[in-house]
Amino acid sequence: MQTKGDRLKGDVIITTHICPDAPTRPHEPVDFMDSPVDIGTMNAQEIVPEMEAILSIDTTKGNRVINHKGIAISPTVKEGYILRVSEDLLRIMEMATGQPPVTFPVTMQDITPYGNDLYHINSILQPAVATDAPVVGVAVTAQSVVPGCGTGASHEIDIATAVRFAIEVAKEMTNGTCAFYDKAEFERITMLYGSMKILQTAGSAVR
Repeated sequence: MQTKGDRLKGDVIITTHICPDAPTRPHEPVDFMDSPVDIGTMNAQEIVPEMEAILSIDTTKGNRVINHKGIAISPTVKEGYILRVSEDLLRIMEMATGQPPVTFPVTMQDITPYGNDLYHINSILQPAVATDAPVVGVAVTAQSVVPGCGTGASHEIDIATAVRFAIEVAKEMTNGTCAFYDKAEFERITMLYGSMKILQTAGSAVR
């Protein structure tokens, strides 16, 4: 895009990790793709202070709660709060896919850090424990339960859809026409119910 003169008004930061020999670990309903590096280390490398909003893209097929092939987005997660799904992101998803938008449920457990012995759908929302910026999960999904450690399970068309969605979000976000959350409503909910940042921590060690 840049070589053809199509430059965005803001910066887009892309971070990822690659492991050619990733281990697996037990998880219901199918085994997880694991990492030899702990989530805290990955967050320290992948999350930078300049990020004002984050799309966390992750294959999310080893479950029975998203029964759709393509992509799905999560509600916005910010500072321990699970907020409403962004209307702007739903609109952009409709345009990028040509289909009705698809979302997936998020639980309190999913937005807590790994290592607390609670069930997590996967690591898609782990960036939310390491930043105050709003985080939205972009799940690459399947209609059936597919193990993340399975070969041949990633389809190019679904990956391309996730990329196209992310690019369109980046265009609108840097143009000021896309909001991940309602700032006034977030201020209201924190005024009424206080901080939920404890959910970004390991919590109490008392058993």
